[in-house]
Amino acid sequence: MGMIGQGRLFKGLVFGLLALGLTAGIAAAQTDVPFQKPPKEILELADVAQPPRMITDRHHRYMIFLTRPNYKTLQELSELELRLAGIRVNPQNHNRARTMSYTTIALQEFPSGKPIAITGLPDDLRMEYVGFSPQGSYFSFIQVLKTGLELWVIELKSGQARRLSPPAMSAVLGYPYFWSPDDRFIFAMKRLHTEPYVEEKELPTGPAVQEATGTKAAAWTYQDLLRNKQDEKRFDYFASRSIVRYALDGAEQPYLPPAVYKSGQLSPDGAFLLTETVHPPYSYQLPYNRFPARVEIFDLAGKKVVELCDKPLQDTIPVNFDAVEAGPRDHQWRDDTPATVVWCEAQDGGDPAKPAEIRDRLFQLPAPFNSEPRPLCGTKNRFAGITWGDGRTAVAQDYWWKTRNTKTYLIDPSGENPSPRVLFDMSSEDLYGQPGNFVTALNAFGRYTLLFNKDKSKLYLQGEGYSPQGNRPFLDEYVAKTGKTRRLWRADGLKTYESIVDVLDIKSGTLLVRIEGPRTYPNYFVRRIDSKTPPRQLTFFENPFKSFEGVTKKMINYKREDGIDLRGILYIPAGYDPQKDGRLPMLMEAYPVEYKDKAAAGQIDDSPHRFVFLYWGSPVFWAARGYAILENAAFPVVGQGKEEPNDTYIEQLVMDGKAAIDAVDRMGVVDPKRVGVMGHSYGAFMVANLLAHCDLFAAGIARSGAYNRSLTPFGFQAEERTYWQARDIYNRMSPFNYADKINEPLLLIHGDADNNPGTFTLQSERLFLAVKGLGGKARLVLLPYESHGYAARENILHMLWEMDSWLEKYVKGAK
Repeated sequence: MGMIGQGRLFKGLVFGLLALGLTAGIAAAQTDVPFQKPPKEILELADVAQPPRMITDRHHRYMIFLTRPNYKTLQELSELELRLAGIRVNPQNHNRARTMSYTTIALQEFPSGKPIAITGLPDDLRMEYVGFSPQGSYFSFIQVLKTGLELWVIELKSGQARRLSPPAMSAVLGYPYFWSPDDRFIFAMKRLHTEPYVEEKELPTGPAVQEATGTKAAAWTYQDLLRNKQDEKRFDYFASRSIVRYALDGAEQPYLPPAVYKSGQLSPDGAFLLTETVHPPYSYQLPYNRFPARVEIFDLAGKKVVELCDKPLQDTIPVNFDAVEAGPRDHQWRDDTPATVVWCEAQDGGDPAKPAEIRDRLFQLPAPFNSEPRPLCGTKNRFAGITWGDGRTAVAQDYWWKTRNTKTYLIDPSGENPSPRVLFDMSSEDLYGQPGNFVTALNAFGRYTLLFNKDKSKLYLQGEGYSPQGNRPFLDEYVAKTGKTRRLWRADGLKTYESIVDVLDIKSGTLLVRIEGPRTYPNYFVRRIDSKTPPRQLTFFENPFKSFEGVTKKMINYKREDGIDLRGILYIPAGYDPQKDGRLPMLMEAYPVEYKDKAAAGQIDDSPHRFVFLYWGSPVFWAARGYAILENAAFPVVGQGKEEPNDTYIEQLVMDGKAAIDAVDRMGVVDPKRVGVMGHSYGAFMVANLLAHCDLFAAGIARSGAYNRSLTPFGFQAEERTYWQARDIYNRMSPFNYADKINEPLLLIHGDADNNPGTFTLQSERLFLAVKGLGGKARLVLLPYESHGYAARENILHMLWEMDSWLEKYVKGAK
C-alpha cells in the first residue's frame, strides 16, 4: 500500500515526501488486486460442506441437527453497522452485526434416531439464538430478517413450528429471550422502534472533550467505543428495550418498561426476575459492560421488589489481571433453592496490590429479600464460580492470575458448617494434575446441580485426562468426606480420541460420548462403561475431506536447549517418498503461551488422534500443496519466581523456533532452509519478532497482529505491567522497533475493520511502511470489511491465494 493512497498521514508529512521526491515510488507500489482464488487443491478443501452440528435436549429425548454456510458473502459483510460502546450493531434488524445463521434443521428422537418431520418453518430459514426449553418440550430460535428479528418455537413432539412474535425482538445487548421454568411463557427483549433506522447527519454543538482529573483510570485499548453525544443517543436508541411476555399461542403481554437491559435471569421457581440495567453517565474509554448499572429484582407482576445495588462507572479498576470492581458483582440465583440471590464482593476493594487474607466473599439473600444479606463463604483468591448441590453442599472455585493458583472448596450454603474445606489446591498450569470438573444433573427446578449417588456420600468428576501420551478423558467417583477417587472409566486413547458429552445415567454407567480419529469424522455414541460390547452409534457423519485422507498426522516431541519439553503436530503430504521426493519445504504455525513453571510448559495438552478439521485459518491446507506442516508448535515463554515470562520473550521465542526446526531436520523430512512461519493475532506478533531477531525462517505470514506495544500501554496478552513500569520490555518486544532487522519476506494480512483490543489495522499498516521504507520485502493485504477473524468467502479465498503465492515464491522456491 502506498503512503498517499492510505490517506492516513498528516498533510505536512505528505508535503515533506513530495519535497523529497519519494511519491513516484510510493504510488507505484500501491495496487488494486481483484479477488483471486487459491489453487484447486486448496479451493476444493476450503469449499467442502461441513456436516451438521448435533445438540440434545437436557432430558435426552430429542436430537437437533443444524447446518450453516462455511462463510458469509462480501455483500452480507458490507451491510451497514454502527460501532457503539464496544459492540457492533446491525441498525436495520437490531441484531449484533456479523452474526452467522443456521439455514437447515432436522429433528430426531433420542436415542432411536427416528426422524420427526418439522412443518411450518419460514421459507428462507435464518436461525440464531437457538435452544431447548427447560422442560425439553420445545426448541426456540430467532428468525433473522433484513429488517427485524422474529421469535419462533418448534413443538418437539409434533414437529410443528410457529411464529410467536412480529419482527420486533432486540439482540443488541445479547440473548434476546429466556424461558419460564415450566415452559409456559417466553420473556423477550422487544425493541422500542419498529420503523427502519435512518442515519441523519447531526452537526455537533461543540467539540468532544475528555479530562483527566488526577485519579488513576487506566484502561485497555478497547475499540468501537462511544465518541460523542451523538453516539450516546444512538446507543440509547438501539440498546433500550422493553421486556414482554409471550404465551405459546403468541399472545403478548407487557412486563417491564423500556430500559437498557444488560441481562435478565428468572429465579429457579420462576417467581422473580433479576435484571441489570445500564444507565448514564456513559464513558468514551470503556465498553458498555463497564457503564453504571442498576441491579434489581421484580416479581411476575412487574413490580420492583428490591434494588440490590447501583454500581458506578467502573473506570478506576486497576489494569492488573487479578483486579475487579469494588462493591457487589456477579449477581446470580442459587440453582438449588426457589429464589435466593447470590453475589460476590471484593474484600480488598478490587485491588490485588492490597494485602488481604480473604480476597472475595460471597453473600446470599433469600426471598422476600427484606432481610440482611448473609455471608456464604470467603475465598483466598478471586471467586471464579460455584456449582450448587442439594442445599447443604456446593463447590466453589477461585483463581489468582499472578501465581496461577486455583482452589476448589466444599461449602455448606445452609450455614451450619461455616468453614469451607479446600478440596483441591493446585496450579492452573499443571494439566496432568487436574482432577476434572464435578458432574451435574437436572434438579426439580430444571437447573444443573451436583450429581450425587443415592446416599449422597459420593460425587463424580469428569476430565480431559491430560497425559504424556495425549488426552484420555475419564469419569471418576469422588468421596467427599475422604477426598478419595475411584476411576470408573477412561478412554483408551490408542487410536481414537473419545470425549464425554454427557452422563446419561450414572446408576447404569451410561454416557453420551463423541469419538473421532485423524481420518474419522467425529460421531456420537452411547457407551455403557461396565460393558465389553462396543458403544452404540447414534450419528453417521462421513468425512467431508476424503481427498485429504492420504495425509499422515503425527505428534512429535522434542526439547528446547534449556531442557523444556516441546511438541507439535506434524503433517506429511499424501504419497510422500523421502527417497524420491527428498526433503520438503515446511510451514510452521504457532501461538506463544506464557507460563510460570517450566515443567508445566512441557505438558501435552492435546490428543494425536483428533480429526483433522480444515477451516479458514488452518495451515494444514498446504499439505495438499506438497508442504510438511508443523501445526500448533509449542512456543512456551516461561518466567519462574519473580521473573516474568516477557523478561526474556525474544530469547525464548528464538529457542522455540530453533528447537522445532532442529527436530524436523533430524527426522530427515524437512529442508531447514525452506521453512516458513505463520501466526494470527498474538501469533502474528510472534512471526514479526522471529523475522526481526533470527534467520531461521525463509519467510513469514502474519495475520491481524499488533507490532508496536507502545500502542497498548496498559498491558497486553499475559503482560499486566504498564508501558511505564516495563518500558524496556515493551520496546524490546515491539518488532516495529526492529523493522530494519526484518530481512526475510513478510506477508502482512489484516481485516480492514479489526475490532480486537490492540490489533488495530493501523498496526499492520505502520509495520509495512517501516519495512518498505527501510528496503525490506513485505506485502500488505487489507481485507475489506473484515474484523479480527475473517468471514466473507471472497476475502478468505483471496487470503489463501495470497498465502499460497507467498509460500511458493519465498519458501518452496527459496534458494
